[in-house]
Amino acid sequence: MERQRKHTVGGTTLHTCNPCRRTIPYRIYAVIHMCGIIALMYHHVHSLLTATTPLIITCLLLLSDIVLTFIWATTTSLRFNPVHRTEYPENYLAKPEDFPKLDVFICTADPYKEPPMMVANTALSVMAYDYPSDKISVYVSDDGGSSLTLFALMEAAKFSKHWLPFCKNNNVQDRSPEVYFSSTSHSWSEEAENIKTMYETMKKRVEHVVDSGRVDTEQSIKSDQFRGVFDLWAQNFTRQDHPTIIKVLQHNESEIMPNLIYVSREKSRVSPHHFKAGALNTLLRVSSVMTNSPIILTLDCDMYSNNPTAPLHALCYLSDPKINFGLGFVQFPQKFKGINKNDIYASELKRPFDIITVGFDGLMGPIHVGTGCFFNRRAFYGSPTSLVLPDIDELGPNWIADKPIMSQDVLALAHDVAGCNYERNTNWGSKIGFRYGSLVEDYFTGFMLHCEGWRSIFCSPTKAAFYGDSPKCLTDVVGQQMRWSVGLLEVTFSRYNPIIYGFKSLSLLMRLGYSHYAFWPFWSIPLTVYGLLPQLALIYGVSVFPKVSDPRFWLYIFLFFGAYAQDLSDFILEGGTYRKWWNDQRMWMIRGLSSFFFGFIEFTLKTLNLSTQGFNVTSKANDDDKQLKRYEQEIFDFGPSSMFLPMTSVAIVNLLAFIWGIYNFSAWEEELTLQLMLAGFAVVNCLPIYEAMMLRKDDGNLPKRTCFLAGILTFVLIVLGYLVLK
Repeated sequence: MERQRKHTVGGTTLHTCNPCRRTIPYRIYAVIHMCGIIALMYHHVHSLLTATTPLIITCLLLLSDIVLTFIWATTTSLRFNPVHRTEYPENYLAKPEDFPKLDVFICTADPYKEPPMMVANTALSVMAYDYPSDKISVYVSDDGGSSLTLFALMEAAKFSKHWLPFCKNNNVQDRSPEVYFSSTSHSWSEEAENIKTMYETMKKRVEHVVDSGRVDTEQSIKSDQFRGVFDLWAQNFTRQDHPTIIKVLQHNESEIMPNLIYVSREKSRVSPHHFKAGALNTLLRVSSVMTNSPIILTLDCDMYSNNPTAPLHALCYLSDPKINFGLGFVQFPQKFKGINKNDIYASELKRPFDIITVGFDGLMGPIHVGTGCFFNRRAFYGSPTSLVLPDIDELGPNWIADKPIMSQDVLALAHDVAGCNYERNTNWGSKIGFRYGSLVEDYFTGFMLHCEGWRSIFCSPTKAAFYGDSPKCLTDVVGQQMRWSVGLLEVTFSRYNPIIYGFKSLSLLMRLGYSHYAFWPFWSIPLTVYGLLPQLALIYGVSVFPKVSDPRFWLYIFLFFGAYAQDLSDFILEGGTYRKWWNDQRMWMIRGLSSFFFGFIEFTLKTLNLSTQGFNVTSKANDDDKQLKRYEQEIFDFGPSSMFLPMTSVAIVNLLAFIWGIYNFSAWEEELTLQLMLAGFAVVNCLPIYEAMMLRKDDGNLPKRTCFLAGILTFVLIVLGYLVLK
């Protein structure tokens, strides 16, 4: 096994890389598991040829097992060389004037789903980095075109003149004011009390404006500099149709403070906007004109900085001359605050953000996950060896932006490149910048950068770099992941399918790794088949699996428990718990029968031009006290959503099959044991669903309409089962 690798610059170690100890055992098990899969496929082919079971049953089980085999192969590809890295930011020694400039992109789109005070706190947390202040420029993209967000940022700019010195003079670690002042672990000094009073006053002003829905310039705006700004929000101003607004709220030309720039790109109903990717490309162009920093940090508006040294962790890689030539980005994991003890919704996303990512890191590097990513600006302009130049020099990665950002010619050009028609007939979105063509612009952009020859690094410091908010309602969870499913299917059914695209730059293991995400929605196929077919057969006494005395019975047992045991070991070794793992695997079943299932339907309708999938922003405003209480008590919050209909029907079928199987167990004996075990496993996973159907009266239960429709669907399935199986 490869030993620890140390990377030194000038004799100083900046980072190390250690292979995971479980690599060799996993490789050995992969060979054994593959032998089991080959034996299973032989069993299916033999059943097809000998017709020992109904043809439709054999075909559906074969299809499901082919999908499961492919998904297992994609997962196994990421277990071949997982690595863990460690950075030593204290060893990054540079004079303040030698630090590279840093542009921070923060995206928001809806002031009611993404409260302006949340956006302001995120901006303040990165402005207060342990980094030369005059080297930081924070750009906030407001795709909602909201005067409320602009007002909150104006207030944040004024507050930052007090907050930033306070943080650095007192070595404050929680650089988000909301987090710092909400903590009970601090002993307050007189200075801290004064800062807290200032913050609460600012917060009240912003929330008053948000509650009123408009900015009263006479009462709320004291500065003549910004009083006329809000006149732009006239009667004909809408979030879908408005001119470009760029306002420099703070700049470092008069004092040593970070730049803070508000950007709301031009919108028109007749021009494509490409959702978040379009907003990021606008920021890429505007920042090129104004500051053109070589390093770019992208953040969602709810992902505040939790580690003031995060840029130094990234610089440990980006400044290493041995790897920085082809290094496209350094990806930090997404971490979430406020998750309940056992994470009932699997909101930690430990599998994609921890387990799978260390596997990617041992290959060519992790995928881009949309936030918490430090980019090399050069990576957006072609491969490491071939520069793709934009239409004007000012937008290139090597442009020296040495003019004051408040100068009229700079602002005029910034407004021009933020226009809704600027990208027409250019390489933006195809060869330059963030890539268009999928709702999951982060995944697609990272994939295209890797295909061009860039590599990436996974950076996960002990103190989390960023924290965000997680959904507290199951409807928000499955809705968000349905949008991801549609975007992933857009990539899968395109010329950029990871299986067939990127042969020259990506290894087979890397392409399989990307396929793991691209084929996520296909989980719905085996989950639907194994969630219904064996159970319906159990109700009618039809055997679809080998009986206990058949050696093939133990083949199924080995494959099932072996896969689950390996998944559990991954989870535990990466810092998870048994209860969290159980909830995580249950959520995979829920997603498969809701998000992935309806993602397929939505993608099909979109492909047939029968539906237009929009970018529905996930709400980060957790202001429902009853919902929050249920979440803290680890009670599932379903609510009215049609996406829970298939899941509820499957739960009912499994319960009926399990009860019927127990009742007739003595008559069937060993023939239907596997089917009974599978139904019992499903019933245990569905306990929160049964509780929400029959025992709960709160707002988070399953509505009677959903239960009634699920009952009708269950009856239809049982009748169809009779026609097919009997």
